[in-house]
Amino acid sequence: MISVIIPVYNEAPQADFYLKRLADSVQSLPAEVLEILLVDGGSADQTWEICRAYPFPLYRSPRPGRACQMNFGAEQAQGDIFLFLHLDSQLPPQFTQGIQQVLAQPGISAGAFRFRVDLPGRRYRLLENLVNLRGQICRLPYGDQGLFMTRETFAALGGFADLPIMEDYDLVRRLQKRGRVALAPLALVTSGRRWRKLGFWKTGAINQLIVLGYHCGVDPARLAQWYRGFA
Repeated sequence: MISVIIPVYNEAPQADFYLKRLADSVQSLPAEVLEILLVDGGSADQTWEICRAYPFPLYRSPRPGRACQMNFGAEQAQGDIFLFLHLDSQLPPQFTQGIQQVLAQPGISAGAFRFRVDLPGRRYRLLENLVNLRGQICRLPYGDQGLFMTRETFAALGGFADLPIMEDYDLVRRLQKRGRVALAPLALVTSGRRWRKLGFWKTGAINQLIVLGYHCGVDPARLAQWYRGFA
């Protein structure tokens, strides 16, 4: 079984659209193959009520923050494989087979999907190529590519570090020490809502600034403040 663990927080304006799309994409998969878990971080809007209308187990984590929410979801999950997914990401067809094929390869510690963004334009096609090249050469996919690994591997690493930001980056770097982090040939479609809001160049600059700050030892709490402030 694959357990898909999705953190949600204050997603009311878009939650119904994303959840309906998710439900449609997995409706043909039997319960013994796949489970979907939603973990709310204490939303202050109608996210909880919207999520309750869908046939997915819904939990409330002890506190907000993707790391805490995803770790809490993993504690509730029943599957042998964990897929950590953003609510606004769209799963590709045949994703369960893609996950199993990647993790069956020798020397693999974890995997992710290829990156695709739902915006038109050459600059976004270039962005997709660069992100996928980074994933292939540096073996460094980010959380918006859907990170997946076995329950055993996740437990051995102690789950996500208790960080307010960069928790996905930190986990992938630790996964690299256990084996290769591979990209599935399937593409996960990422929402372009942040690029639409801030613009292509500003969004890219912010992302690189946060990574640089992380490597320079800036307190993750401060990085999280910068990230939210820029938005």
